[in-house]
Amino acid sequence: MVIEIWSDVVCPWCYIGKVRFDRAIEALTSGPDAVDEPIEVVYRAYQLDPTAPVGTSNPVRETYAKKFGGYERAERIIENLTATAREDGLDFRMDIAKRANTLLAHRILWWTGATHGPAAQSRVKTAFLDAYFTRGLDVADVDVLADLAATAIGCATSDVSTMLAGDTGRGEVSEELAQAIGHGITGVPTYVIDGAWAIPGAQDTDTFERVIRRSIERKAASAE
Repeated sequence: MVIEIWSDVVCPWCYIGKVRFDRAIEALTSGPDAVDEPIEVVYRAYQLDPTAPVGTSNPVRETYAKKFGGYERAERIIENLTATAREDGLDFRMDIAKRANTLLAHRILWWTGATHGPAAQSRVKTAFLDAYFTRGLDVADVDVLADLAATAIGCATSDVSTMLAGDTGRGEVSEELAQAIGHGITGVPTYVIDGAWAIPGAQDTDTFERVIRRSIERKAASAE
C-alpha cells in the first residue's frame, strides 16, 4: 500500500495531522494487531501561499489577518490552532512564525525521498514543520533548510545546498503540484491511499487507523 500525502510545511493542520497519522502508522505496523500489508508513505508538494516572495519576513499573523478578515479573527484562529496543537504534544509559536515560500523545501523533500527513502523524507518533513511552527525559523532560507535536512538525513549540509543550486526536483515538484489539481485537492493535508481513496484533513489517530485498515481489507478481498 502506498499513501501519498499532499501537504505544506507552513500548514498548521499538516503538522497536527502528521503527528496523528504517524501514531496510526505505528499502531498499524507494530504490535499484535499489526497488518501484513507493507505501507509506504510518500509526501507530495502543495503550496498554500505560492505567491509568497522569497526573502519576505512578514509575520504570519499579518498573513492570517489578510486571509481571514482582520486581526481579531486571526488571533482567535491562532489561539485555537495553538490549543489543538498542544493537545497533540506540539508547542506552536505562531507569534514568531513568518510568511514563507516553500518551493525550496518541497524540492528538498522530493530529493530526500528519491535518494534516501521515505523514512528520511518523513524525518525531514517533521524537521521543517517543527522549525517553522515551534522555532520561528525561515523555511525559505537555503542555509536553514540545508542544515535542517542534513541533520535529519545524516548527510553533509553541502549535499543539500549543492542540490538546491541546480535544477534537481524542480520538474518533479511542479508535477506533484499539478497532480494535486488533478486529484481535486483544494486543501491540505490530504491523504491518498493507493491512488484511489482520499482522507481529507487532520483526522484523529483512530480514524486514520480505521480507514487504513479497511482499505487494506478491501484490497485483500478484491484480490481473492
